[in-house]
Amino acid sequence: MTRVKRGSVARKRRKTILRITSGFRGAHSRLFRTANQQQMKVSASAYLERKNRKREFRRLWIARINAATRENVTNYNNMINHLYRNQVYSNRKTLAQIAISDTSCFSRIVQMISI
Repeated sequence: MTRVKRGSVARKRRKTILRITSGFRGAHSRLFRTANQQQMKVSASAYLERKNRKREFRRLWIARINAATRENVTNYNNMINHLYRNQVYSNRKTLAQIAISDTSCFSRIVQMISI
């Protein structure tokens, strides 16, 4: 079997890892082994944070809607329940935007639903 020299392939792989970890501190950006470990760790936590970001935004939207509905003498739970009963399918992101930007419109929505 013929000998395979991997010099250029291995160098390219190492360079890409070191390029990814270029902003890290100390040996984590200079030495390949530690940089490789840090890159694996960072990519795993980045994956989890992408999932958590969606949860955090949903929590924020719910808190904003709840605060706005409490000003209109009801609460979040009752409002969402009345929305589904009246077949008004609007997502929480848009409801939160309306609650912040146009409070009079939001109060009219709450009044129309709760009738």
